[in-house]
Amino acid sequence: MVAAPPIGLNEGRQGHYAGAVSRLAAFATDVGASWGLYTLGLGAVSLTVELATGRTFSVDRHQIATLVVLVAWEFVYFAYQWALNGKTIGMAMLGIQVVKADGTSLTPREATLRTLALPLSIVVFGLGFIGILVQRERRALHDLLAGTAVIYSWDARAARLRWLARQGPEVSSRP
Repeated sequence: MVAAPPIGLNEGRQGHYAGAVSRLAAFATDVGASWGLYTLGLGAVSLTVELATGRTFSVDRHQIATLVVLVAWEFVYFAYQWALNGKTIGMAMLGIQVVKADGTSLTPREATLRTLALPLSIVVFGLGFIGILVQRERRALHDLLAGTAVIYSWDARAARLRWLARQGPEVSSRP
């Protein structure tokens, strides 16, 4: 007989404002994923140029173009995912989501504005992130400027019920 998982403290976290540690871990994951995808793309372009022209493509010789492509890639990486479903890869892995301050889904406009404002939170020694630590809504500068908030999106109770349903009658027949 398979035992049911213990009911965790985070069962009711869905819809609550996401904390600093969750947001930092999601951002770190996104930086890693974004740089990994960028590096793979750069390698693919380099290989394609070499196969097509017989000349090697070196990032060292094209630093300005590489920087422009990197900035454009980072913009697309964050803005597209936030506009699509309010989550980046890292946010999805950690169960958090960006929504409008009133709790409704983001529009492409808010996603774009949040992406453009994100560097402002970083520029002055990261002071734009202080709001995550001191405000009840845990909103950073880019959240305030874009009118967004970051919340927990996992529904632990629904996940537990799905887990119980997969276990079959032996678990559900317990008193």
